[in-house]
Amino acid sequence: MLALSVTSAAHAVQYLSLEQAQKRAFPAATGFAVVQADRIWRAEAGGRLLGFFIFDRVIGKHLYIDYSIALDPAGRIRQVDILAYRESYGGEIRSPTWLAQFVGKSSTSPLQVGNDIRNISGATLSSHHVTEGVKRIMTIANRLK
Repeated sequence: MLALSVTSAAHAVQYLSLEQAQKRAFPAATGFAVVQADRIWRAEAGGRLLGFFIFDRVIGKHLYIDYSIALDPAGRIRQVDILAYRESYGGEIRSPTWLAQFVGKSSTSPLQVGNDIRNISGATLSSHHVTEGVKRIMTIANRLK
């Protein structure tokens, strides 16, 4: 007896490169100095710190979600962007209104779906995992200078 295996193809979409996301987060930056290779950069303009740009990756339901966080010099979130989404559904986490919920949050914010971050029906795991990833990153934000 021959068994057939049917797999669904992932719907991988690269929305922004790291460089594009950096420029979007810090349009006035004249340079990005590496703090941690392939992960954390200082955004600078004329020798002045504009903030930090952090790349991270979390699992969605089955596949990775690449995202970035831009922090101001005080460690508050300026912007969160989804760089790549690989699942076939749940891409609603790219919604500007959903991502805007993170703006202004700090390491003392709850950052919890159902508390200060709304859930997205149909993207429950993705919204939870991105929120948990942002919260994890915010625990190190105070150590960045």
